[in-house]
Amino acid sequence: MTAPVLAAQRLEAGYGQNPVITGLDFTVPPGRITAIVGANACGKSTLLRSLSRLLRPAEGAVTLDGTAIRSMSTRALARRLGLLPQSPVAPDGITVADLVSHGRYPHHGPLSRWSAADDQAVARALDATRTAELADRDIDALSGGQRQRVWIAMALAQDTDLLLLDEPTTFLDVAHQIEVLDLLEDLNRDRGTTIVMVLHDLNMAARYADHLVAMHAGAIAAAGAPETVLTEAVVERVFGLRARIMADPVTGKPMMLPLGRHARGTPHPQGKADQT
Repeated sequence: MTAPVLAAQRLEAGYGQNPVITGLDFTVPPGRITAIVGANACGKSTLLRSLSRLLRPAEGAVTLDGTAIRSMSTRALARRLGLLPQSPVAPDGITVADLVSHGRYPHHGPLSRWSAADDQAVARALDATRTAELADRDIDALSGGQRQRVWIAMALAQDTDLLLLDEPTTFLDVAHQIEVLDLLEDLNRDRGTTIVMVLHDLNMAARYADHLVAMHAGAIAAAGAPETVLTEAVVERVFGLRARIMADPVTGKPMMLPLGRHARGTPHPQGKADQT
């Protein structure tokens, strides 16, 4: 199966009369993992919301395999593109199993019934996110980390070839962050799922992404392999942060070490080096 191609051309999008991104061109590398990074309010989530049709662009177009997504029906788009937005809201009183089952909605027409294939898709999603033991519990009774894994399970149950995730590791401790990112890498390797995710952690982004996109002030400041994007110059430009870049001893990919004012050997504002 050919991986889907999602692209934005001359995109302008924002909220009210305030554009956040303007004249942006971006093509998601098919069949790969893309991570979008940048400072707060730089346009990361605005881009992801535009790519998923949650936000209607003021100008430009978003296409999926050459077809404008605004011309596609909601069900047809949802069969091909899964989305985990920031801070999703669940209906009151819904159980984990019922919420994950909502991911099967795009695969049902007006006359179709729930099938064994639907049961299997939900079970796979619960198992993959290690939430099967929570299936009968109310969403409101879960911790933030548990809820996040359940939302990811719903997106997986949708069973699409393209998956967009806005900060999927929010609320998760380090162990569960690795678990979720490993899961996404498994989906990409085993099924060829194209994944685009917004991440705050630069080192996690560089470790798991094939393609890294750094955004600044509503534009793409750098894009490409992590080795070419995660540089000291890009970190300073995008985040206003002085840093050192070294090879990750586990993966060999670039790893960012921030330099704070009190880092050993870092000059103080008065110009005196820290001698501690």
